[in-house]
Amino acid sequence: MTTTEHELITLLDDWGAAIVSDDADRMAAYMDDDWAIVSWTGITSRDDFLAVVRSGALGHTRMEGVGERRVRVHGDVAYLSVRVLSTAQFGGQDIPADEWTTDVFVRRDGRWLCTLTHITPARSS
Repeated sequence: MTTTEHELITLLDDWGAAIVSDDADRMAAYMDDDWAIVSWTGITSRDDFLAVVRSGALGHTRMEGVGERRVRVHGDVAYLSVRVLSTAQFGGQDIPADEWTTDVFVRRDGRWLCTLTHITPARSS
């Protein structure tokens, strides 16, 4: 594993910890201004996602990458894919999730920022 790959895996884990903190400003530090999440519900922008977190309507108590992480670096763009077990709180309900997540990072001014998160539910048995 290269130094950059190790740096990106650590960054992804740190971002997961920021998500569990429910601190929108801490989360935003890992996101490019153009960040979006793509899920089974559609595309959600950075601003909309952070607004829901700030309102208290969305929170997380778990965000855990499990298994091997697939990291590919192409110059100033990197792709990280991993299976994630998470628990969100939305509308007063706990929402456990088992999903495959791919994050796309771009390097700007020496920093890696996530510009896209794509999640796909893992196949249940």
